[in-house]
Amino acid sequence: MASCVFCDIVAGSVPAFKVIDSPDGVGFLDVRPVFKGHVLVVPRAHVVTLPSLPLTDLPGYFNLVQRVTAAVPEALGAQGTFVANNNIVSQSVAHLHFHVVPRTKGDGLRGFFWPRHKYASDDEARDYASRIAAKLG
Repeated sequence: MASCVFCDIVAGSVPAFKVIDSPDGVGFLDVRPVFKGHVLVVPRAHVVTLPSLPLTDLPGYFNLVQRVTAAVPEALGAQGTFVANNNIVSQSVAHLHFHVVPRTKGDGLRGFFWPRHKYASDDEARDYASRIAAKLG
């Protein structure tokens, strides 16, 4: 495996501004934050995408994401957070990570970072829903 900067941060061999270091993962400030206080939360193990995270690790990891999501507004006086994850596309580091971004009404962040597309009809929406549902069983 090629070197992973997030694995190096977890191991302590690359410095980072850590906000939490727990058995379930590590939270640290993003070096290119959307807003100051933007935290990345990573699992300790090298896992590339959310579907690859072992089910046994899911509760502890998501508890960590939830804890950081609760702490950020309290610590920074923000009104809320934006929590996001990319899998492969737009994933700048190939190690699972959730972004926890502090938000305040009027902060200038408008919705999502990508254009929105409407369904042409309820039938088209129903078709997309049924295709996804079929894969879920």
